[in-house]
Amino acid sequence: MTDFVGRRRELKELREDIARTGLDTLSGRKAKSPRARVLLVAGRPGSGRTALAEAFVREVADDYPDGVLRVRLTTPGGETVATERAIRTLLEGLGEATPPGAAEDELSSALRAALTGRRTILLVDDAADPYQVDALLPDTPECLVVITAEGPLTGIPDVRPCTLGGLDTPSGVQMLVQRIGDTRIAVDPLAAEALVEECGGQPAALALAGGWLAAHPKAAVADVAKQLHEMPPGTSGPLGRAFRLVYESLPQPAQRTLRLLPLAPAGIVDSHTASALAGCSVAAAQSTLEDFAGLGLVRHAADGLFLLPGCLAPLIQALLEAKERPAEVQLARARMLERTVRLLHSCRVMAETGEGGGGGEGAGPRLLGPEKLEGLPRALRFPDRRAAATRLDTRLPALSAAAAPPSPTAGWTPWPVGWSQPSYGPWRSTAAPQLPPPSCTGCTAWSWTWPSAAACTGSRPRPC
Repeated sequence: MTDFVGRRRELKELREDIARTGLDTLSGRKAKSPRARVLLVAGRPGSGRTALAEAFVREVADDYPDGVLRVRLTTPGGETVATERAIRTLLEGLGEATPPGAAEDELSSALRAALTGRRTILLVDDAADPYQVDALLPDTPECLVVITAEGPLTGIPDVRPCTLGGLDTPSGVQMLVQRIGDTRIAVDPLAAEALVEECGGQPAALALAGGWLAAHPKAAVADVAKQLHEMPPGTSGPLGRAFRLVYESLPQPAQRTLRLLPLAPAGIVDSHTASALAGCSVAAAQSTLEDFAGLGLVRHAADGLFLLPGCLAPLIQALLEAKERPAEVQLARARMLERTVRLLHSCRVMAETGEGGGGGEGAGPRLLGPEKLEGLPRALRFPDRRAAATRLDTRLPALSAAAAPPSPTAGWTPWPVGWSQPSYGPWRSTAAPQLPPPSCTGCTAWSWTWPSAAACTGSRPRPC
């Protein structure tokens, strides 16, 4: 993140903690076995704990030439990520095989073996409890593990948490300058300091307030500080007040799009996901997401993706439950899953065109020529195999989350039972969601049945 500011003291403490004598050694206890140094950044949602961890990893990356592995242990919706899935994510990042059906202990041993002899950083984001983390910790002292969590993780030895509060006032003002420039800050520096105070120095709240000011170039900084100050108490603290300020300034279509974003698997959104959820064009969805990023409601990621911040997900989820009818939520989810399947079908055609061919026993996969894409709009097609491969690679976490078993209250199954997993040519992954087998010709589109808006059945696609 190029807009990271402040936290120089915390960064210095984290760097010094790498070489500091462990707590076990100071107390005279012997460690059971060599292990990686573990650093913990603790702070409430919106405190900038992930941004600090990322900034620290960038600072020390040259000391760990074997790279950085990242895994998130809590979804934006607050659900705990299964330890098995987290280990598979790390193994895939190392290019190691992840056999289906392997037990957690087997995967954990495979991860530790793969990290032996490497100088690697593991960035473990949003850990909920020490049991999640324990299975991920390397046995080799040459590795470094950086964890972010809301509080101390009792049970992991030799860890001194670096606990975050709000930014100091100069750093908060600097963050506003990065968002809106220095003109309005220089005109009324006391108002800028008052705004930082109203935001509690929370980076997420300051990002929202700065985003609102950037979208309203004629507004004074003092006006925003006053609006936040006059909001009724109990609005989820500074972050909730800043979010309310931004949300209420959005036009109604954008408000509805934002409310539906928690339905995106793993909090990963792109223009196709937003387009399907909101029922608008891909171009309109892309423009809306860019506006959201400018306001601090989502974050830019690589390859055209946007991430829903975990600190905002509960606030947006509350709006979804309060303002959207269940039938409309089901319909939005159905549109999203239909779009996902159609894009995967397009990827599959690009992957299998030109491979194998011919009939008979033992022949390669049957050719799926471009005519198989005739029913797809141009926006759902890929220009070449590389573009299809890039989409599969970058969307794999979201696809894995979409293919995971639904909650008992979901009321329907997102992926049809009995479909087999295909090979995506050179991009085959054991974590890929299920698709129709190559011989199936009747499942290229979804067949949702909606007898009425008030009583949707959310039926599965027709079986092959």
